[in-house]
Amino acid sequence: MKAMVFDACGGPEKIHLAEVPKPDVGREDVLIQVKACSLNHMDLFVRQGPAEPGAKFPFWGLADVAGVVSEVGAGVDTCRPGDRVIVNPALSCGACEFCRSGEDSLCVDFKILGDEIPGGAAEYLAIPARNITPLPDDFGFEEAAAIPLVFLTAWRALTTQAQLKPGEDVLILGASGGVASAAIQIAKLAGARIFAVTSGTEKAARAQELGADVVLDRNEVDFARETLRLTADRGVDVVLENVGTPTWKQSLQCLARAGRLVTYGRTAGLIGETNIRELFIKQTRIIGTTMGNRREFAEVTRLVFQRRLRPVIDKVYPFEQLRAAHERLEAGAQFGKIVLSVGS
Repeated sequence: MKAMVFDACGGPEKIHLAEVPKPDVGREDVLIQVKACSLNHMDLFVRQGPAEPGAKFPFWGLADVAGVVSEVGAGVDTCRPGDRVIVNPALSCGACEFCRSGEDSLCVDFKILGDEIPGGAAEYLAIPARNITPLPDDFGFEEAAAIPLVFLTAWRALTTQAQLKPGEDVLILGASGGVASAAIQIAKLAGARIFAVTSGTEKAARAQELGADVVLDRNEVDFARETLRLTADRGVDVVLENVGTPTWKQSLQCLARAGRLVTYGRTAGLIGETNIRELFIKQTRIIGTTMGNRREFAEVTRLVFQRRLRPVIDKVYPFEQLRAAHERLEAGAQFGKIVLSVGS
């Protein structure tokens, strides 16, 4: 089969089209003919490196996949060839204490498709049958490929971890990103007032269209000072943080007393400055979150399929133009998800 691979970590120029073996289908697996897939910032980190110890090349990434079941394993009776599906890219062992309690995103052997194992940037993907969800007929594959990782991450972050309530204020950083564009909609559905941070008038307008009540252009204002000014120095109840080092201190400053900072990423640095005295005086909570569990995936995809939440697509590229898609994402030019169309 064809895949868009890289043979060593580095720049986008490392990506190329290659023939690779078609994956084997285990007893509990399904083989999916990939129709569309989409990028996340994780794909940049995986491609840029350094490679994980024991990494095997060629490697191909992309966690988000929509397609058609091509083959089912001998132990699978929940679907059949020809079914249209999307993939939950959160992979867990199903046996550890966390998986048994329903918290599979805390699995001791947790993996994300396209991170440590090859992903969806190929014509076929073998995945455990428990990781697929039926795709309604009125959903196109390209639209569906913009759903899984970002909506699952945003849903768990705001509903489970932050426990966002109606009437609360939430500050969402990186509003042009996939998770943030999903989070704006989820926060609006929850009845919160939304402060969104992005850059440029065009992206600011898009964030407002999605439901942001206040949009702060980080090129024009200090978002922490402006947030405090607009809330009469009270601060916001929740900050959804994904940038890391450059914004961490400001994000904490934005929080009201008993506020919650939920972090799901570190696009610009791993280490953040924390004023510990301010932390305990304000009784701030710092909460990490990664992906979500199967119940949360079912909850958020149901809302998307009901059109109460909608995937935001920035641009669709042909499969063979994955390199250009990486370049667009790396430049930060996108608003929403960059999608690849695979095959006819």
